[in-house]
Amino acid sequence: MKILVVNAGSSSLKYQLLDMENESVIAKGNCERVGLTKPFITYKHDGKEMRFDGAKDHNEAISKVLDILTNKDHGVIESLDEIGAVGHRVLHGGEIYKNSVLISAKVLKDLESLIPLGPLHMPANIAGIRACQEVMPKTPQVAIFDTAFHATMPEKAYTYAIDYKDAQKYHIRKYGFHGTSHKFLTQEAAKVLKKKIEDVNLIIAHLGNGSSVTAVKNGQSVDTTMGLTPLQGLVMGTRSGDVDPTVVQYLCNNKKMTVDEAINYLNKKSGILGITGVDSDVRTVENEAANGNERCQLALDMISYTVKKFIGSYMAVLNGADALIFAGGIGENGPEMREAIASGLESMGIVLDKEKNKNFKRGEIQLISSRKSKVKIYVIPTNEELMMARDTKEIVESLAGGKCPKCSKKAK
Repeated sequence: MKILVVNAGSSSLKYQLLDMENESVIAKGNCERVGLTKPFITYKHDGKEMRFDGAKDHNEAISKVLDILTNKDHGVIESLDEIGAVGHRVLHGGEIYKNSVLISAKVLKDLESLIPLGPLHMPANIAGIRACQEVMPKTPQVAIFDTAFHATMPEKAYTYAIDYKDAQKYHIRKYGFHGTSHKFLTQEAAKVLKKKIEDVNLIIAHLGNGSSVTAVKNGQSVDTTMGLTPLQGLVMGTRSGDVDPTVVQYLCNNKKMTVDEAINYLNKKSGILGITGVDSDVRTVENEAANGNERCQLALDMISYTVKKFIGSYMAVLNGADALIFAGGIGENGPEMREAIASGLESMGIVLDKEKNKNFKRGEIQLISSRKSKVKIYVIPTNEELMMARDTKEIVESLAGGKCPKCSKKAK
């Protein structure tokens, strides 16, 4: 079965076509600057990259992507009938959806009701779904929620200490995000540890422009750093992470901001960018710090400190872990940051092998802990698109009795 996965943002639409017989990527790309000036589409397959004119909206973006995939000269499929299903990344499932789900009219209505919980992302996610439905009306569409993996958190972990009736009425609670990545990494960690998923206890540090740490007990999320929105938790690229809530009041009073402007400030103008005044990219910040920029060094120290702090607290929550997993752009490719985070955790049984960490191979699963370490440390490249495709395949096959939904053959 071939599955198309779609991640629609406010002005972008990432896509990937996978062959689920061997879980290989057939083609992938991105529709960038959708609805803006000078939009364009990238398209990669067989090691080649092409570029095409972009789209004025998500409908046109999907239409152009499907035209590219079926083009007789550079396409990779002969017709849209070869696509067995489409998996859509959706930011928020709220308290309604705790697993991936086949999209119906009711599901779409529910997603629209969740827009207040994700006003920046949900409209674009919904637009991507509707665009695919319009062009591929007979193809099953599946919603994969960023929040779903964290639906197993206990009430004591997800409840905020505000008036309980208000929390219930307005659905104010910790939801957690990056769930698709954390789910994939849990599955991969179980494989390398040679354990059943229900037997693994992990601390997963997904570190990138957006970052989160999750405590996994018996294969399930029991706590995570992101909250009602992805703003809570760690110091990130442009997000502040945890701050005293009255910071919003001070910003509003002193900078004459509205509440919405203050939240945008914490989301888009804070974090690494805010501290350094230079960039949100850790690679740039590391170079500047090496040249003596003290604010850049401060930002790096703040990142490692906050991650270390949550690792320590989650070790207490789990009462020990089988492994600490590093993933994401920084987690996978930043040996200096990994060393800074792991340094000082030796009393918890987390001991890094500095040589293994320094000489790791990019793009591969690597064990970087010392033989003395009671807790194994792994670098595991995450693959959210593959996890989305797996969920999509599982759902459509279950509905089709284990068969490909567009044919009578047993699905592989």
